[in-house]
Amino acid sequence: MTTVRIPEDWPATEEQARAVQDDLRERVILDEPGPPPGTGQVTGVDVAYDDERDVVAAAAVVLDASSLDVVAEATAVGRVSFPYVPGLLAFREIPTVLAALDALPCPPGLVVCDGYGLAHPRRFGLASHLGVLTGLPTIGVAKNPFTFTYGDPATPRGSTSALLAGSEEVGRALRTRDGVKPVFVSVGHRVTLANACAHTLALTPEYRLPETTRRADALCRTALRETYSA
Repeated sequence: MTTVRIPEDWPATEEQARAVQDDLRERVILDEPGPPPGTGQVTGVDVAYDDERDVVAAAAVVLDASSLDVVAEATAVGRVSFPYVPGLLAFREIPTVLAALDALPCPPGLVVCDGYGLAHPRRFGLASHLGVLTGLPTIGVAKNPFTFTYGDPATPRGSTSALLAGSEEVGRALRTRDGVKPVFVSVGHRVTLANACAHTLALTPEYRLPETTRRADALCRTALRETYSA
């Protein structure tokens, strides 16, 4: 397990963080298709917090995209690097998530975040932020629609509807199980929205949430518990 220090130049105020978002948002690439679903490797990242101790644990779990078998995994634990501010949550997580990715023994391939990319008030959620900093293709798969609106997709698995900010499509509601509440997919970096949805379906053969998210969630919670006994 890697122990992470907050970078010296990390934003300390909301104003500084928004300025970083404004700068990095210009570097998001939206016109690349991304890797074909079901090929190569795909990595899930997730975090768990202990707010009382001001600690965050991150996990990165690499799966074979075809079999969904675990190829590699890594964790990192550090201090929470920014206060809780809606729309700026990535600044609480990025240093520790980057450390977990850096600790992997193999290339991560596509990175799937438990959260948002373009489906963000400033069009720059964790998936976009992480993609720009690493250069990796990234998508966000969230459990809820945040502040956006959508029509209920049709009942069958694979059905979608637009996730909207006014008239702007910022992602899609995607039904990953027949008749089960959809997940909310958005582009992070270097992937099209159609491909992001296809990847999400490939990662959900049994459950509502992607296997990448399920495994990374379990691993980061374990890493957080282990900090108590370390």
